[in-house]
Amino acid sequence: MTSAADLSAHTPMMRQYLQLKAEAGSHLLFYRMGDFYEMFYTDAERGARLLNLTLTKRGSSNGEPIPMAGVPFHAMEGYLARLVALGESVAICEQIGDPATSKGPVERKIMRVVTPGTLTDDALLPPKADRLIAACTLIKVQRQDMVGLAWMNLASGEFLVSQCEPDMLDTELNRIGPVELVYPESLRPAPVLPQASCHTLPDWHFAQDGSRETLLDHFDLDSLASFGLDDLPAATAAAGALLRYVGSTQSQSLVHISHIRVQHSSDFLVLDAVTRKNLEITETISGETSPTLFSTLDHCQTPMGSRLLRRWLHHPLRLNQAVQQRQDVVSLFFQTQQSASLNAGDPLGVLRQALRRFPDLERIATRISLRSVRPRELASLRDALATLPQLRHELEQSFSHSEHLQAHLLNLALDPELATLLHAAITPEPALLIRDGGVVADGYDADLDELRSLASDSGDVLVKIEARERERTGIATLRVEYNRVHGFFIEVSRGQADKVPDDYRRRQTLKNAERFITPELKEWEDKVLSAKDRSLSREKFLFEELLDKLKSYAGPLALCSSALAELDTLSSLALHALDNNWTAPELTEQAGIWIEAGRHPVVEHSIERFTPNHCEMHAQRRMLLITGPNMGGKSTYMRQVALIALLARIGSFVPASSARIGQIDRIFTRIGAADDLAGGRSTFMMEMTEAAAILSGATPYSLVLMDEIGRGTSTYDGLALAWSIAHRLLSHNQALTLFATHYFEITRLPNELPAAANVHLAAAESASGIVFLHEVQEGPASRSYGIQVAQRAGIPSAVIRQASRELSRLEAQNDPSAQLDLFHAGSAPEASVAEPDPTTDQALELMDRFKRLDVDELSAREALDLLYRWKKEMKVAG
Repeated sequence: MTSAADLSAHTPMMRQYLQLKAEAGSHLLFYRMGDFYEMFYTDAERGARLLNLTLTKRGSSNGEPIPMAGVPFHAMEGYLARLVALGESVAICEQIGDPATSKGPVERKIMRVVTPGTLTDDALLPPKADRLIAACTLIKVQRQDMVGLAWMNLASGEFLVSQCEPDMLDTELNRIGPVELVYPESLRPAPVLPQASCHTLPDWHFAQDGSRETLLDHFDLDSLASFGLDDLPAATAAAGALLRYVGSTQSQSLVHISHIRVQHSSDFLVLDAVTRKNLEITETISGETSPTLFSTLDHCQTPMGSRLLRRWLHHPLRLNQAVQQRQDVVSLFFQTQQSASLNAGDPLGVLRQALRRFPDLERIATRISLRSVRPRELASLRDALATLPQLRHELEQSFSHSEHLQAHLLNLALDPELATLLHAAITPEPALLIRDGGVVADGYDADLDELRSLASDSGDVLVKIEARERERTGIATLRVEYNRVHGFFIEVSRGQADKVPDDYRRRQTLKNAERFITPELKEWEDKVLSAKDRSLSREKFLFEELLDKLKSYAGPLALCSSALAELDTLSSLALHALDNNWTAPELTEQAGIWIEAGRHPVVEHSIERFTPNHCEMHAQRRMLLITGPNMGGKSTYMRQVALIALLARIGSFVPASSARIGQIDRIFTRIGAADDLAGGRSTFMMEMTEAAAILSGATPYSLVLMDEIGRGTSTYDGLALAWSIAHRLLSHNQALTLFATHYFEITRLPNELPAAANVHLAAAESASGIVFLHEVQEGPASRSYGIQVAQRAGIPSAVIRQASRELSRLEAQNDPSAQLDLFHAGSAPEASVAEPDPTTDQALELMDRFKRLDVDELSAREALDLLYRWKKEMKVAG
């Protein structure tokens, strides 16, 4: 494609397009032409490939054919959704000039830019998930590198910032989970966020002074102290850059971004990306959305409630006070419903039925601020406001004993003028779009009513005119008619044409009739023929005027939606607790976990009978060494403990007969086997990398899940590493640790460190094979049952028999004391690694020949002869 700087050889329209494309940059440009959004040149080729469109050509410009592909304007949203899902950004170019008066190409302008993180249209947004955009930068604060983070939910108006050390950047980004990330060109190493669309901005966007001025101008303030940003220069730099970038994508100011909230990572229980994946909070390990913890708990009646539940699950709280406030409301719903059910009452059901009538108020409030709200959304808002008093009444009557609940009631009290205005302005069943008309209610505006009357009731007026003209002229056969070519006219026979008054003007002569027009009829014609266009124009004007009036209600609507979302989420948690026999956990300040008869919140729904198990961890019992057979339930037990702790920290009830959950700052997991082939890391390397991160970050308030560490290397290497990692976690990190292993030698660790304890998943052998009891019992397992599990997996019986004989032989030869002595005393001096010391050149030569040997090329007889020969040579060398 020709450079936009040299446009003289192009046609006028292509010059306009290329200028707009230069403005759009790397974004795809949707260029409005009549009923289509067209793409040209490389955009057309790229768009056709991504959207499976037909690639055509439109004439030529600068002597070359122009590739072209397009989408219908009325179907644009579907194509936009597909592009955004692919991580693409699109600049929308609209016609803003009048084709009737334009000389040359109609004036066009880029009205907005749609990027993955700046979506506000309902059709483009997932109903149960947020689409966040984030910015990050790195600056020196008092000689120390600090990362500034800012993120925004444009669809709700939420704007947050935080500041952290560089080594926490990946964890923080995974906690926030943006779908789009911007950062300065100079930032190295660049952030890695596979699920997000990442791109750079020039460094000056992140300049501290410029960012501060951007924020002050937007919020119309003299100081950022009220937001708590004075002491957060890195966060301020990121926030200003983000606000400037998001503002450049919209066609109007971001008036609904009314404040910034500083978020401290210390307020939340930290879950890194590996832990989120392993615990399957909102996505399974295989990438599915169900069954997960979120899909199991989500009984919310509104999309804003579902989104809030998702946010809570990814941001468990550390402070007991905030958690207890949520739990108090869940308990209130739970207990009230239990009591009422004895008398066949259903207050929770009535509350949830009322919540179901509410649309997505959070996003409607934002679209009102952005002037992009649609008529049917206003109609749904109007209908929902009519049910708000009923909801408040139900809450006051049945659930009035919580201070936290009373705070929500205050936010549910909206100005009744809003409902009155919407009832007066919006017709009961409005059209989908304002351009279709039929949106503003009859009686709202006298001028609009008159125009509509002209467009729809002209027949009655014509009858009246005809009767009056017959009486005035005395021509009984006079008729008032209309056709598309000549418009309105008065027709009389040619024999009576001389009787018409002087104000009649001849419009058309026919064989047997004359047609005339009068000033009155001409005036009426002008009114009627333009009535529909003027009616639609008047309706658009009134709708824009209505949006101006509604803008002042956007803030209270956002508060109301927040209260409704929290009520919806808390009632959903209460309902799940009622239906599944969950109990309220006790929250304590010290580190520890006490669970009686705990269950896995997801797995218990997928099997017929789940075996509950206990867990006790505290300062004197910090590590549980878990042994038992594969498929015995070790991983499920570990995950259920972590999920119960997580549920307790969001204010939910938990699947247990009783639970006491202490302070937890982080949950770490090292579960499963995976590699990173693209990054050049083997399964074992990945395992060690994750273990290193745990050993580096775990504290006495951390919960650590370690499953089968040390499997990817030799037995002694793996055993030595597993022992040392367990020892380090217990003696140095002092973390609450669930440590599953098949190295039975490690079960002697409690003899050295009493804070460790052995438990095992019980199993038994029967005539038909191994039986998994899934019951956690004290003490180490007596055996691994690996061969029995292999038999159940379908390994041929001959292999099983040979493996059994080999196991018996190895067990008979094994002297366990040699291995156990490796880990006998923690105070023993560290052993140095001995260098190989071959005693003769002959031995070195023999070793070299062995390395070069291709075993697969040897026959059985050749291998046996070689073995005898080498044995003889080794005797000589020795």
